[in-house]
Amino acid sequence: MMAAARAWLTAVVSVTLLLSVIQMLTPKGSLREITSFVGGLLLLAVLLRPLGNVDLSAVSLDLSAYRQTVERRQAELEQEGQKELVGLIEAELESYIWDKAADMGLTLRVQVTVEPDGSGVPVPVSVELTGPRSEVLSRWLETELGVPAERQVWNEN
Repeated sequence: MMAAARAWLTAVVSVTLLLSVIQMLTPKGSLREITSFVGGLLLLAVLLRPLGNVDLSAVSLDLSAYRQTVERRQAELEQEGQKELVGLIEAELESYIWDKAADMGLTLRVQVTVEPDGSGVPVPVSVELTGPRSEVLSRWLETELGVPAERQVWNEN
């Protein structure tokens, strides 16, 4: 490795010195400009020569571990998003039920449990209410939100 670097550096220095001598010997004018241009190309070729010897087949990119990490993180983010969505829907439904109960003259504490259905959409599965039982609200929960009476828990004070 060191021998190759030494040979490359020697070639660069040799070409640079040769080009300097040729530049000094060339008369001013268009011939000197052409000589400078060709010399610059030659020096560039010598400088880039080691890149031509690079064996790119030895370089392998194993992206499978990266892909697995990305897929795992995507799954985690989807789960977190689903949990947040469930929490938001529960809070909105609790507020909705509480407002409906207030319209009926009832003072209740409401807790809704939401779970994803077969298609992954969060739907209410049970409601726990603390306060006086109301058959009207119970029927409303069943017809409006699809929570049957057997999944409604009433805790009367």
